[in-house]
Amino acid sequence: MKVAGLGFRKDATLASLREALLAAGGTDGLAAVATVSDKADAEALKQLARECGLPIKAVPANLLAGIDTPTQSKLVTEKFATGSVAEAAALAAAGPRARLIATRVVSQDRTATAAIAEGDGT
Repeated sequence: MKVAGLGFRKDATLASLREALLAAGGTDGLAAVATVSDKADAEALKQLARECGLPIKAVPANLLAGIDTPTQSKLVTEKFATGSVAEAAALAAAGPRARLIATRVVSQDRTATAAIAEGDGT
């Protein structure tokens, strides 16, 4: 199962999310998009999921905490206790033995990030 993890600011647009996802590798073979639970209802994310025909997996913040990620954001670490919401959400949603196949990429406007993980599913 391949899952794209997305991290984004509240002002991120559909275009920003789409750009980050395409830069991470696109939608080919994806089973879902994932993000932290409190952002799963964001309109831009729902639009992206509809556009791609993918479900949204909402990952509780406490499950992201402690997931070791190759990229690190000081702000994200302070808020979520993981280095990257996109990477941690992708890993958590793809299953217990998931591995990243695309590390975090950032949209040009710096409001959205995406990463892709592959795993056994949950």
